[in-house]
Amino acid sequence: MDIDVKNILAHCDHTNLKPTATRADIRRLCDEALQYHTASVCVPASYVTDARRYLGGRMKVCTVIGFPNGYDTSAAKAFMAADAIKKGADEIDMVVNLGWVRDEKDTDVEAEIAMVKEACGDHVLKVIIECCLLTVDEKIRMCWAVTHAGADYIKTSTGFSTGGATFDDVRLLRQYCGPGVKIKAAGGISTLQDASEFLRFGADRLGTSRIVKLVQQMEAQGN
Repeated sequence: MDIDVKNILAHCDHTNLKPTATRADIRRLCDEALQYHTASVCVPASYVTDARRYLGGRMKVCTVIGFPNGYDTSAAKAFMAADAIKKGADEIDMVVNLGWVRDEKDTDVEAEIAMVKEACGDHVLKVIIECCLLTVDEKIRMCWAVTHAGADYIKTSTGFSTGGATFDDVRLLRQYCGPGVKIKAAGGISTLQDASEFLRFGADRLGTSRIVKLVQQMEAQGN
């Protein structure tokens, strides 16, 4: 299989969400994103201001809210989204309330997503549904909730739970989400082959900390 490495990189949110991430780590992430022309850097909310200043508008800055468990109140999530955008975030990745999904409180989930989207305004909102913890029916219901709430993306995973993105999940999300909703596959994308397949199956973004490292290893080996 021919792999278009530049195309893969252009769809990557180059990510460091480790709780121990330092300012130096985030700046290194930014340098790598600029070098390899990724779609964005995804950083903890506390580093949004620093990343924005360091990048100087040369790269989109993404951050996460309600992360990774999703059980913050709706008002808190909306405030965190607005605060992150005020500090310079271009894109917001939020986690849904998974307990509400299990309780079949889809109206509340949809209302929360809509509230956060309103806080985001014209900025991109990606909604993390943590596929590894949901049944097929729950995933389908979340496709409808994300679509009806007006979010820009549905995202497979936080990368901090029991599993990450799968090809089956991306196919399912593409089947049941509205045509205006894009898909972000995240968590456990460990090879360029897999990254290419996720894009082929309908993902528009890849949340990963590994792809740039893989390309760096290829370069070191003279490939």
